[in-house]
Amino acid sequence: MKSVLVDTDILSMFFKNNLAVVSHFKKYLAEYEKINLSIITCYEILSGLKHRDALKQLQAFLEFINHNTVLPLTEESVTISSDIYAGLRKSGSPIDDIDILIAGIALSNNLVMVTNNTEHFERIEGLKIENWKN
Repeated sequence: MKSVLVDTDILSMFFKNNLAVVSHFKKYLAEYEKINLSIITCYEILSGLKHRDALKQLQAFLEFINHNTVLPLTEESVTISSDIYAGLRKSGSPIDDIDILIAGIALSNNLVMVTNNTEHFERIEGLKIENWKN
């Protein structure tokens, strides 16, 4: 099993106790110490929880990120993301900037992207994808 970057949708399913996703998390954590998530995913989840005033879930998420790895945007990841953006725009199949930034973090760290949003991420050349919902 390769090291992964968990996308926002899969992380949300984990916190909702989706059985398939929780099972994959357990298998992964048996081999690796920590889950990797991007600073972008961190932002998406924090902003959603704060918007809903979900204080209990917010506390659980803050504890989760303290025990796992939040990967930042770097010059390398942003350069990769800008190449992805340009290529997708030229091919006429753009995706959201947030997804492009997350993909850049995955590629710059040589991580497999774990997402349920395979339709968007499979457009990105060189990005390995897994869907833990299945």
